[in-house]
Amino acid sequence: MRTFSAIAGSALFLIAAPGVVAGLIPWLLTDHYRMPLSMVPGFVPLAWILVIGAAGILLHAFARFALEGLGTPAPVAPTEKLVVGGIYRHVRNPMYVAVLSIILGQALIFSSWVVFVYGLIAAAAMISFVKIYEEPTLARRYGAEYETYRRAVPGWLPRITPWRG
Repeated sequence: MRTFSAIAGSALFLIAAPGVVAGLIPWLLTDHYRMPLSMVPGFVPLAWILVIGAAGILLHAFARFALEGLGTPAPVAPTEKLVVGGIYRHVRNPMYVAVLSIILGQALIFSSWVVFVYGLIAAAAMISFVKIYEEPTLARRYGAEYETYRRAVPGWLPRITPWRG
């Protein structure tokens, strides 16, 4: 896949998947963000830091797919190469971790149990998808290279030091 196509495809998928899961659905669950902000001291600024930081990680991860992997996160247009650089040296699933962090941040900003429970449901769906589809698919596609990476880099809780495989 050419770089421009990979960037365009990744941008479309960013809107279609994380945009809906971490943006549209929480927006609908919070009555279009018209809920009052949390009254718990410190929740709102810390939650905004979480949301903004996670959004940066999400954009970085999408860029790695397009520029390093020459593909998209969408299963219909996968990467040509296994993406193991940048944030992927710390955690195998940074997009999912970032999306869940954005949802958690919104739950904290609005003290919304509904958004928090939605985040738990989204987490269960993502973990299931990774275990049932992504990991077996990556193992078939990239073989020993993926198995080495999978053994060295945790899936959900980032390692402090980057993997240097």
